[in-house]
This record gives sequence, C-alpha cells and structure tokens, in this order.
Amino acid sequence: MLLENKRLLVTGVLTEASIAFSVARLAQEAGAEVVLSGFGRGLRITQGIAKRLPTEADVIELDVTKPDDLAAAAADIDSRWGALDGVVHAIGFAPAGALGGRFMQTSWEDVATTLQVSTYSFAALAAAMAPLLKQAGGGSIVGLDFDASVAWPGYDWMGVAKAGLESCCRYVARDLGPQNIRVNLVAAGPLRTMAAKAIDGFSRFEDEWAPRAPLGWNVHDAEPVGRVVCALLSDWTPAVTGEIVHVDGGAHAVGTGAATEG
Repeated sequence: MLLENKRLLVTGVLTEASIAFSVARLAQEAGAEVVLSGFGRGLRITQGIAKRLPTEADVIELDVTKPDDLAAAAADIDSRWGALDGVVHAIGFAPAGALGGRFMQTSWEDVATTLQVSTYSFAALAAAMAPLLKQAGGGSIVGLDFDASVAWPGYDWMGVAKAGLESCCRYVARDLGPQNIRVNLVAAGPLRTMAAKAIDGFSRFEDEWAPRAPLGWNVHDAEPVGRVVCALLSDWTPAVTGEIVHVDGGAHAVGTGAATEG
C-alpha cells in the first residue's frame, strides 16, 4: 500500500469536510498510522472527529504558537514511535478584522496573529518535528495552501499569509533537504470548509471556480486534494521539494472564463 507502515502527524482536523480529515482517512486506508492534534476548545472536537476515521486515531494537544506545546508534541511522538515519516500542516487563522474587505484598516495585532498562526507556524512545526523525521531516515512535510499569486475578494491578510507560506516552504525545503526531508505545499481550490465559512466574500470566487476549471471543481469534495497530499507523503515523490502542487481542477492555469467545451 502507498503509505504502509508510515507514521504521520496530521494537524487541523476539525470537521469531516476538512481536507485534513480526508488526508487522515485516506492515509489510514493506505496503511499509515496516524496521530491527530488539536488544542483549546477544538481539542474535544478533534477527539470526536477522530472516532469517525476507519481506525480511531489518538489526539495530542498542540498549539503551534506555543514552543512548549511543540516540544511536548515531539516528545509524545518520540515516546510513541521513536521516529516520524510525515507531517501535515493544515493550520491557518485570521481574526475577523484581517478578512472581509478591511485590508487597509487592519491593525498590526490582527496581522501579527494571522502571520504567526498561518505562516510562521509552518517553520516552527517543521523545526520541532525535523529530528523525528531525520530519525526515520527522512520524510515529508506537506502544508495546505491557497493560490497567493493574485488578490482574492475578502481574503485580505490571509492572502498575504499564504504568500508568505509559499516562500516559507521554499526556505524550509532548502534547510531540511540535506536531512532527506521533503517540504511541499498543496494549493487546493475552494472547498466548503469551516475556514471558508469564516471569510466574507468567499462565495464570490467559489461560485466561479467550476466554470473556469478545465476539469471542473466540486466544492464539497476534499478527496482529490487529500489524495495528492498522501502521494506527497509517500515514497513515490523522492525528488520533489519546495514545490506548490495545484489541485484545483486546473483553474490556476487559465484566465477567467477560459474553460470551454470541446
């Protein structure tokens, strides 16, 4: 199987509609052992969702903004498995003031929170888990992205954070490559997730995506994205790092309204 005997940490599982849940489910079906993470009020939610996987997964507490939590999570995984084969970074957050068309009025405090949680945490999580990945002989870190090459309605400072995430991915790939650790992002098309519901104006481009995408796009189906994440976690992509893989029906490759019927 694609991920047989792989040991994976998957963050960000809050609902069955999430990409992270799809990744965890598909990874288990492909033979992996999976541990989830959560924190605060979301910890209990993640624990409940973990029961809906093919095999109930353990949930460890991890707030990626707290160095002590990162160290404790690494220690937990070390005592559990002694090594780690893959990490999924499915973490992003922006206060309401950083979204919804208030870009020029957003306070630094809201911007700082957005960048810490959505961008810096990628490097922080990678640094915490790198010794465990090295112990496994190398591994894969995969983060979730949304195309940051243009300005989207309502996305505002989260768009800036995603642009930073894309750059961060390249630097982390550079620094961890000598340890045989691959670092990549998957830029998904819009999906009806909890995060999407928090963005005022999200539906404006969500509704336009399927007509624009050459392959079409289903905003209710996270599995195509989950499959690509699992592929990047596997041994089938040994020379791919610092990459942004678009899983969006091809919408990123065409202009508005460019998709046609053949």
